[in-house]
Formats: sequence, C-alpha cells, structure tokens
Amino acid sequence: MQLVISDAHRGLTNAIAAVLHGAGWQRCRVHFMRNALAKVGKGHAEMVAATIRTIFAQPTGTASRDHVDVVADTLSGQFPAVADLLRQAKTDLTAFADFPHAHWQKIWSTNPLERLNREVKRRTDVVGIFPNPAALLRLSACVLIEAHDEWQDGDRRYLSEQSMALLTPPEPTPLPALSTTAGASTEREELATA
Repeated sequence: MQLVISDAHRGLTNAIAAVLHGAGWQRCRVHFMRNALAKVGKGHAEMVAATIRTIFAQPTGTASRDHVDVVADTLSGQFPAVADLLRQAKTDLTAFADFPHAHWQKIWSTNPLERLNREVKRRTDVVGIFPNPAALLRLSACVLIEAHDEWQDGDRRYLSEQSMALLTPPEPTPLPALSTTAGASTEREELATA
C-alpha cells in the first residue's frame, strides 16, 4: 500500500496512521474544496474554488506544491481562514504529486470510490429487500468483481500497466551462480555415468 485517499476525518486519518505504516495520505481534493468553501460567502465561492483548482493544474509535482503557497498568499488578504487551511493541508493535499503524472487525476480525490459505492447502492436498491445478509453480500461482491474486471480490461484499464510499472519497478533478476571448476568436473562426471 503506497497511498490512501480519504477526507480529513480525524478517526480515519488516525486509523490510517496506526494501521497502514509507510503509506502516504492524500486528502481528497473534493472534500477539501467543500471545507474551504464553507469558510467563504456564496458570492466569492466560485472565485476561491477556481483559484484553488489552479494547484491541480500545474505540470509538475514541485510546481503543484509551490503553487499551494502562491494560492494561499493570494487568498490571505480577503480569506485568511482559507489561506491557513491551505497552508495546513499542503502536504496532504499534494501527496498525489509523488506519483506518476498519469495517475494524478485518479488519485487526488475519492470520486472513483464514491462512484463505485453509488453503483453498489443502485444495484441493491433495485432488489429492495434481501432474504438474508448472504444474498446482499453476494450481489455486492458481484458488483465489485464486475468493476474490478472493467478496471483490468485493456481499453478501460483504470491505471495503465506502463504507469503502474513506474510505481513498483520489477525486482532485479539475480544472475545464476557461476559454476566453479570443481563443480564443472562434478557435472561432467554425472553426465558420464548417466
């Protein structure tokens, strides 16, 4: 596990830190945006949102991280609470930048997970009442398996094999031990007796 994506629920972040040692944490940008916009009036919400979104439009991870400070400085005069929130969340909000650029749009929010949850809910709502918990589990598992298969399919793959290879490069292949002269003569003797 290299990265966990969630909102900033304190219990959830504490559990991630306690159980998933070494995993990074990406604060969902959609949930962050809701938190930030709760600190501004409705008349300024679109301008603040557009300014914050520029963080995610940067071409490199370093530029994204540096742009958090630029955006915070820009907003600090009129919206000091939002600027403070940005500065506090800088590391959590830009954890995506440590990963390949091809992954960024898929890991900077929990939208894919929420979409999957909505699909499970939609399918279970169609059935309505389940005869037992096992029936609910079977249907939910089938929906998840179907989503997994879609994400693995070549033309609809969620994360490409090439970009995944950048995350976990293959282990080096060990070279076979060179046979010693004594080992070579033993092999010749075994062949001669066979």
